[in-house]
Amino acid sequence: MTLKETVLSEFDDEMAMTRRLLERLPDAALSWKPHERSMSLGGLATHLALIPHWGTSILERDGYDMASADTRGPNSSTELASTAAVLETFDRHSASARRTLVDRVDAELTAPWSLSRGEQLIMSLPRVSALRRFVLNHLVHHRGQLTVYLRMHNVPLPPLYGPSADERM
Repeated sequence: MTLKETVLSEFDDEMAMTRRLLERLPDAALSWKPHERSMSLGGLATHLALIPHWGTSILERDGYDMASADTRGPNSSTELASTAAVLETFDRHSASARRTLVDRVDAELTAPWSLSRGEQLIMSLPRVSALRRFVLNHLVHHRGQLTVYLRMHNVPLPPLYGPSADERM
C-alpha cells in the first residue's frame, strides 16, 4: 500500500464521520453558545465545513504564510446559516481536497511544507504530516467539541469510532 492510499483511507473515514455528525445539526440552535467565549454551534459547524479546504491548500502549496491576507480560507469569518449550507460547503471542500490528494504521488506527500509568519519560520514538516495535523487531527478535535454541543441539545450522536450511547454500529 502506498503512502497516498493509506492517507486516502484515513481521509475518507474521517470525512464520512464528520459528515455524519454535521447532518444532525439543529438549525434552530445554530446561534447557541455553551459559554460567552465559545464559538456558537453554527460557528463551530462552519469551521468544520471549512477545514477540508486547508487540505487543498497544503497539497497545492509549499507552505502557508500567516502574514499574507490571501491565504485565509473562503468565508473564514462568516457563519453559515443552515445545516444545508454547512453540508454543501463541507462536501465541496472535502471533495476538492480528495481530488487534490488523488492527484499527488508519494514523493509530493513527503516533500517539505512550511508554516511561517512573514520571514519567521514556525515549522517545517512533510506535506503528509501537515495534512494529518492541520486537517485530519484538527477535524477530529473540533468534531469532539461538536459532539458535546449536540449532546447538550439532546441530539442523538451517531457511532463514530464505535457505538455511541444513542446508536449501535
